[in-house]
Amino acid sequence: MPLNPLTILALVLFAALSLTLLQIGVFTLVLDKLGLSPDAAILLLFASLLGSAINLPLFTIEASATAAAPVPPRILRLLKLHMPPFEGYTTISLNVGGGLIPISLSLYLLFHDAVSWTDATLATALVAGVSYLNSRPVPGIGIGMPLLIAPLAAAIVAILINPEQSAPLAYVAGTLGVLIGADVLRLGDIRKMGTPLASIGGAGTFDGIFITGIVAALLA
Repeated sequence: MPLNPLTILALVLFAALSLTLLQIGVFTLVLDKLGLSPDAAILLLFASLLGSAINLPLFTIEASATAAAPVPPRILRLLKLHMPPFEGYTTISLNVGGGLIPISLSLYLLFHDAVSWTDATLATALVAGVSYLNSRPVPGIGIGMPLLIAPLAAAIVAILINPEQSAPLAYVAGTLGVLIGADVLRLGDIRKMGTPLASIGGAGTFDGIFITGIVAALLA
């Protein structure tokens, strides 16, 4: 028997509520491991969700058109990408939810002595190398990388370098390592992709930077 619209609506609302509660629970657990309060977890989670819709332009670089076929409109709609026409330049921006907030939390952990700068530098460099080697340009969209490689690398590196502070170290190394390895070091590739926009952390709470930090801290 087909489901009636009210039943479908109830199932969708239940799934959304379950996902929200799961995110709150996971995020609270992660921030507890990082030494932050449950109130901070809820605040950062909802700030990340709201910030997912905000991209802050950083700078513009000259770029060349890609020889690959353009991304089908259906895929762009699925990814919620609204691309202006490419005119020889790519604007690099920073997403608030998926980039600015996790980077800010990493810097907070560094400046409040939760993580040693020496340990963080070594761990971040290793994760950045792994991220660079495993990331690839996706013409018309941006840089792609298998989701679990960076958090696994960050967790392993953090446990090996400093087991006592492995959770905050994994978060910092995972977040900053992906930013450096898969974004900053890939600017040369972005120039050749023919995309008018490239956003660091552009998928918000589902972006690699955000998820890497969360999963790495959970695993460490």
